[in-house]
Amino acid sequence: MMADNGLITIQSRFGVTETIDRLVETVQRAGLLVFARIDHAAGARDVGASLRPTELLIFGNPKGGTPLMQDRQLAGIDLPLKALGWEDEQGKVWLSCNDPHWIAERHGLGDASRDAVNAMAGGMGKVIASAAGTSQP
Repeated sequence: MMADNGLITIQSRFGVTETIDRLVETVQRAGLLVFARIDHAAGARDVGASLRPTELLIFGNPKGGTPLMQDRQLAGIDLPLKALGWEDEQGKVWLSCNDPHWIAERHGLGDASRDAVNAMAGGMGKVIASAAGTSQP
């Protein structure tokens, strides 16, 4: 696991598409909603450019995110949660997401949001580890 600028990154044992497929399955099984899936590499191909496999999944649950936005509405810029599956120059696949504690710090969320942020962080760690086929970060 790597952490940088509020990002949590773990290596996946699977290709990008399979990693994101596994993430979809995992978040839905956890009762979360999938709002969007964006294939950045396909978008690049559409404009005649190349990009290594890169897919973004946007997911969450209004029950978890709404309290954060009630605390500081601007937190909505970082919600719902996102995870990016991407392949590096060596062909390794990674899964990256924002650390919910970083989101809380970025927006100056108060004590009222602490439980929701902690629950979000714990849940995020579990779903990305499951999708990547690794132990929890």
